[in-house]
Amino acid sequence: MEPMVRAACLRGLPALVDGLGGDGAALFARFGVACAAVESDDAVIPALAVGELLETAAIELGCPDLGLRLAGTQNASVLGPLAVAIENSPTFGEALATTRRFLFVHSPAITVSQIPDPSGRAGVVGLLYRSTDAEPLPPQAAGLGLGLFHRIIVLLHGGPYGLRSVHLPHPALAPVETYTRFFGAEVRFDRPDAVLRVPGGLANTAVPGGNQVLHELAVSYIASHFPAPGERVADGVRLLLAQALGSSPVEVTAVAKALRVHPRTLQRRLASEDTTFETILDEVRRVAAHRLITQTDLPLTQVTAMVGLAEQSALSRAVRRWYGLTPRQLRSRVAVPPR
Repeated sequence: MEPMVRAACLRGLPALVDGLGGDGAALFARFGVACAAVESDDAVIPALAVGELLETAAIELGCPDLGLRLAGTQNASVLGPLAVAIENSPTFGEALATTRRFLFVHSPAITVSQIPDPSGRAGVVGLLYRSTDAEPLPPQAAGLGLGLFHRIIVLLHGGPYGLRSVHLPHPALAPVETYTRFFGAEVRFDRPDAVLRVPGGLANTAVPGGNQVLHELAVSYIASHFPAPGERVADGVRLLLAQALGSSPVEVTAVAKALRVHPRTLQRRLASEDTTFETILDEVRRVAAHRLITQTDLPLTQVTAMVGLAEQSALSRAVRRWYGLTPRQLRSRVAVPPR
């Protein structure tokens, strides 16, 4: 079944199309979408139609930065009930965790998470925005999604939040200045994923005006009214570990607390899915180590820390177990791109 997303993700597009000399109502009608649907918090439309509608509008209107322009007119309100939980989070880290956990309410086709910095810089992390099937996002959808992600952080922070640079998974379709002006930072193109590179300490920064009581009420409401279809506990554990690796404790107690279950309950649920916490941690660590060893020239001591190991000898043993090679042998087999 094709995933459905909230029509509110296109809120503001009919007026934007009209302002650019087009006919918003006629454009929406061609894709079987009513303009009135974008003003509703309940209406849903096919995810595929969203991408096609945005790309078609950008081409026909000669507006290659259409996604960014639309993002500039939106705020967290397009996320419906999720907006209340995000805006009242105690910290930016909690806001991101809440978004990751419940973004399916807005769009099951998109996921967000914190990852190690793609450029390997100390004190910097990446905020990843990507499709759940890992397929590259269409340019306008990437611009809209990452642009709105950035804009929500700015609005929550009350201004610039220290954005280092932006990665986009497509070539520059408009003048580069268009992108740098929107984000207020360097933008790099043709990257594997859409990523905001931000200060590592942002997650611990308090959200001004956040109300813990309202946050918990909103989370409770969403959890009880919008169960994730087919959600596996293992997937949630995997995402949390990928976010925490190298920066936060990776004990089962910490992950269980984030998922609001008892550690023994978490282990039982994982066992019912034929896996264990230790197996998932090893998988997440293996993926991160392979990327850092083969795609960066970071010292192995730093790679060790970034995958949450205490000693380089532990990294060597793990890499030999995974690949039958030492870390240096694994690195020598792949050309490392310059940073």
